[in-house]
Amino acid sequence: MGAGMVWPMALGAGEAFKRSGPPRMRLSLAAYSFGSDFARGKDGAEPRMDMFRFVDYCGAHGCEGAELTSYYFPDPLPEEYLSRVRRHAFLAGVTVSGTAVGNTFTLPTGPGREREMASVRAWIGRASVLGAPHIRVFAGEAKGASLSEAKRRTIEALEEMGELAGRHGIFLGVENHGGVVTEAADLLDIVRSVRSPWVGINLDIGNFNTADPYGDLARCAPHAVNVQYKGLMRPRGSKGAVATDLPRVVKLLRDAGYQGWFVLEYEMPEDPWKRVPSMLAEMAAAIRA
Repeated sequence: MGAGMVWPMALGAGEAFKRSGPPRMRLSLAAYSFGSDFARGKDGAEPRMDMFRFVDYCGAHGCEGAELTSYYFPDPLPEEYLSRVRRHAFLAGVTVSGTAVGNTFTLPTGPGREREMASVRAWIGRASVLGAPHIRVFAGEAKGASLSEAKRRTIEALEEMGELAGRHGIFLGVENHGGVVTEAADLLDIVRSVRSPWVGINLDIGNFNTADPYGDLARCAPHAVNVQYKGLMRPRGSKGAVATDLPRVVKLLRDAGYQGWFVLEYEMPEDPWKRVPSMLAEMAAAIRA
């Protein structure tokens, strides 16, 4: 965007996203689904999965996208590796749908907070090299601060990081991941307060452990920039996990006009090599229905 130009009002900060056309979803898979397979075996054996194999797996199982979770990249991480992954994905016909980082924005001013901010800054640059349009971020725990103060710190961090991400054309999605965003009202309060059109919600379907998780998901869906599906929910008061109503989830996303990635982030107890293919097929059928 040229100097002196401003964002149109349709991208107003804090508002629900205004989308054109009918709702539509595209299938993706998170590398997190195979987390343990990215690790080298205790006997030094090569890992079963790396980013290149993962991209190929996504393509072989009907996924348009691949969410490349930051945890499983090599450390140190040269830019040349990121470029190789992007090239590999392009030639495989797979879109890099996003990446995901682990961070805490609720820390007070000081070295700890700056380390967290520096990590997110680095991953904004890496996402740009990968061609990833979205980064999942966390808020964090209050850790002794009041809820209002912890939320204020999160808002400030998201505004700063959102400004940088926007320069790269990258969205930041705050996940409903416990801590200060355990309740939908607090998550919405944060996102609506952030003065950046590049910050929204990474809506994790399995993470509202509330009395009315479907209602909370519906309230947050208009602000979603990415959606992750797990297949299990743990509503408040339930005796353990319960199966997610996939058609109901798809309907509430459609009702919100959602257009974007529908990502399987597998966390069920069964071996992902056995269960992920059938879950992807179920998700594909649901979004076609």
